[in-house]
Amino acid sequence: MSGWIKGMKRALSVRRSESENRKSLRISLIEGIPANILGNLLGGPLQTVFLTYLGFSAFHIGLVLAIPPFALLIQVLIAFAMQSWHNRRFFVALFGIVHRTVWVGTGLIPLAFPEDSWIPVYLAMWLVCMVSGQAGGVVWTSLMADIVPASVRGKYFGIRNTVHWAVVCMTLLLGGQIMEWLPGPRGFVVLFGISAACVVWNGWALTQYPNPPFQPSESGKSLRMFARPFADRRFLMATLFIALFILLQNVAVPLFAYVMLEVMKLSASKVTLIIMLQNLVMMISYYYWGLLNSRYSTNALLLWTFPMIAGSCAIWAGMAALPALLILIVAHALLGFGLAGYNLLVFNFLIGDSPKSERPMYVAVFSAFTGIAGFVGPIAGGWLYDQAVGGPLWIQSYGIASFAGAALMALSLAVAPFVFRSGRRPGGPKPIPRSGEMHKV
Repeated sequence: MSGWIKGMKRALSVRRSESENRKSLRISLIEGIPANILGNLLGGPLQTVFLTYLGFSAFHIGLVLAIPPFALLIQVLIAFAMQSWHNRRFFVALFGIVHRTVWVGTGLIPLAFPEDSWIPVYLAMWLVCMVSGQAGGVVWTSLMADIVPASVRGKYFGIRNTVHWAVVCMTLLLGGQIMEWLPGPRGFVVLFGISAACVVWNGWALTQYPNPPFQPSESGKSLRMFARPFADRRFLMATLFIALFILLQNVAVPLFAYVMLEVMKLSASKVTLIIMLQNLVMMISYYYWGLLNSRYSTNALLLWTFPMIAGSCAIWAGMAALPALLILIVAHALLGFGLAGYNLLVFNFLIGDSPKSERPMYVAVFSAFTGIAGFVGPIAGGWLYDQAVGGPLWIQSYGIASFAGAALMALSLAVAPFVFRSGRRPGGPKPIPRSGEMHKV
């Protein structure tokens, strides 16, 4: 009898654990919906529309696009701070709410400040917004690595990203139509009003995350903790390659919307439809990348994504012979497919190939390198587009993008295979521990 009771208790414990796990995954799915609505009503092509309304030039827009990756540097400090901040749910909620509240607050700039101060005030608020967002990002990554079982990680994030990008597509379509129906300040009032409601929704969802115990670094708060990722040769090589790839990619890709709006003179609704197509492809692709990641190693699949992203830039050269709209559609569809794979796989690369106790610092070091590269890229791209003004139109329309694509393709085919030669299938056998350490994933 006692054995039967013990068995029942174990079964109930397993069921309760499974129920809590399912609840955690559901909360993560829900939380991302208002975050993506806000991010796409105030970001992407609609952000470019708002920035041009505020008087931003190509260089200024490049600077705005460079701030988010630059803010990633804060993650190194947060990784150290997390050794004392064990309540990850609290800090995820705190940083997330500050991030989105300040972003919505940028909508008050035309009402609260004189016109000649709009650009510096926006840049200052945007910096605070992105620093808080990136600070929360490293905590959130650590939390999600513990919440999502390794065996279903690829499939779960594939489904999660598919749902979220469906929201993105609908948001972009709605946002573009709002700006067509209500051009100028009236449209911005609606966009920022909806986004303010999303801050409340998202803030509530962030407080519903579970708060599993945090495993501190074995190195404590010493500089040895910072040095651990640098001693991991495979991780460091992959990080340096991705940073270089992002630098070249960000010379062109973040400015696609600017080129379509300001150089090619497409309407806001056409641009949002093209970006929506990209996000629709991403939405569908995430699910299939997740399935592929359950069968093939993350490193092997990453090798597929780099040429796709490179091709989405190189194909702009086709405008020399084919209709521009056709090339834009193909380029953005290819970019959507490639970015879906990259976004999913690089996240799994970070949380699946790093020791659990050192994961925040691994994420922070990766973010620091890619952040610096992401900061330099859009600024260089904005400067190049400003310099191209007055020159042949083809250089602005497709020249800069196609040259960047050729360089990216060379990296993808000549260098990437040597960097990402080995990897393991998520949920499969663990690799032989590097440097004699046991990896806890």
